[in-house]
Order: sequence, then structure tokens, then C-alpha cells
Amino acid sequence: MASIGEHGGDDVRKRLRALGLRPTRQRVALAELLTTGEHRHLSAEDVYAEARNAGIRLAYTTVYNILHQFTAAGLLREVVVEPGRTWFDTNTGPHLHLLDEESGTLQDYPIDPKSLHLLNELTLDDDLEIADVDIMVRVRRKPGRD
Repeated sequence: MASIGEHGGDDVRKRLRALGLRPTRQRVALAELLTTGEHRHLSAEDVYAEARNAGIRLAYTTVYNILHQFTAAGLLREVVVEPGRTWFDTNTGPHLHLLDEESGTLQDYPIDPKSLHLLNELTLDDDLEIADVDIMVRVRRKPGRD
């Protein structure tokens, strides 16, 4: 995702066009907002609040729709933690997620999908290939450890 906005608004517009998305004011503003700094996991509510704080005036529904458009275009990854709890991940490269069940924080853990030996055990029809691997590891403190 970082490549979408590395060099400013014109590059963002070009990247959106290349992905078949019209570079509307709202899409450009959210793309620039999402590409600032490190990779992050954000809910639609988080993005809406950040946009408002940055002076970007958008309806919540517009933010939600744009996040799903970015996900469909491959600019974001949707991470469903549990029903009704979804984050949008700006890191679309290969990685798995560690979810701390106590704090609710989600952390990226880099991984080479080729190192997942379980994938070698899959028997797929000849016309199928693995498109993506989505792994969520849930962690918590051991009892008695503070």
C-alpha cells in the first residue's frame, strides 16, 4: 500500500486510475491518509475519525464504501477478527496476524507463504491455485503471569 502515495497526490491519482478507480477527491484524500507512516490496522470508524481530524469531510458510509473499493482493488486487506469486527490492513504483502485477545491489538508477523508446509499437503483441482493465505494466530498471557 505504501507505493500508492509515496510521492504525493499526482502519483496517488495515477495509481488509482491504473487500478480502475476514478481518483475522486474522497478516494485521493483517503489514499493519502492511509499511506502516511507505517503499516496499520484500522477499523472503518478509525479511518472516519482520522479523516475528520485531518479536516477531510466525508460521510461514514462514503469512508466504508471506499475502504471496500480499495480492498477489492488490492490496496488494502480486510481482516475479519470475528463477526462484526473488521480491520483494514495497509500491509498487503505476505504476513500472518497475531491477535492479543486481552488487549485486542493486531500485529503483523512477516512470513514466506512457501514456508507453510501445510500448503504442500493441499490437494487442489488442476484448474485451481492458491491466491492468498490468511492466518490469524490468537495469543494471550499464560495464567499466573502478570
